Amino acid sequence: MQITFPFRETWLHRVNPGVKLVLSILLFIIVVFTHNLNMMLFLTLGALLPLALLSGHPTKRLLLYASPFLLIFVSSTAGMMMFGIGETEWFHLGIIRITEESFYRGIHLGLRGVQVASVGLLFSLTTRPVALFYAMMQQWKVAPKYAYSFLAALRMLPVILEELQTLRYALKVRGKRQQRNPLTSWYTTMRMIAIPLLAQSIRRAHRTAVAMEAKRFSMNRKRTYYYVSSYSMLDVYYSLYWVVLIAASYWLAVTWPLLNNVDVR
Repeated sequence: MQITFPFRETWLHRVNPGVKLVLSILLFIIVVFTHNLNMMLFLTLGALLPLALLSGHPTKRLLLYASPFLLIFVSSTAGMMMFGIGETEWFHLGIIRITEESFYRGIHLGLRGVQVASVGLLFSLTTRPVALFYAMMQQWKVAPKYAYSFLAALRMLPVILEELQTLRYALKVRGKRQQRNPLTSWYTTMRMIAIPLLAQSIRRAHRTAVAMEAKRFSMNRKRTYYYVSSYSMLDVYYSLYWVVLIAASYWLAVTWPLLNNVDVR
């Protein structure tokens, strides 16, 4: 059961997956140590720009993908605003206490989550798992037995979902009745599904391991690859974008702060 959606391929899809992965990790580290709210705002806007223009997916689909992150933004921001600690009180009602410090910390926390989610979503929408593992094997010298094992595990996920749906249909055909107690019904259903699903997964994993051993995936000799992964100027352009974005965000936060250099440390 493979679920795929049509998309428009852009130059970002041809950037080396290893470069995108390293830059995503470095951006996460930079965002964690960024305490200036203005800089965080510019970094978030800069991360949303390539997601909207270069992901190759329509706007409605992007909004659907981003809906969980928007929910996290609202919940984390509201939680930090209403229950944070601060000295300058703006609003107080019962256990809800909004201060100036907690308000800005909430905005900063929400922007941080949106920025990290945008970079991660951009990476996942423009990177094929096969290309990522091929880049790891060819550029990072990851052993093929580990890389292909991860690829095999990813290929098994849709099969497991299809088997889960088949088991649910089989239980319904056999006339499994819904019990009155929801806790007992949930436990019984999980037991009837989890045991055969686990047994099938173990057998499938064993067959895959035997097949990989027969194909000599455990050997450390130099292999040939169907897909050749390499670096190109597109990797330089992609890296320069994020470097310029970080420098420009810092410069704008210092020169033209929108919120008077709010430091939420």
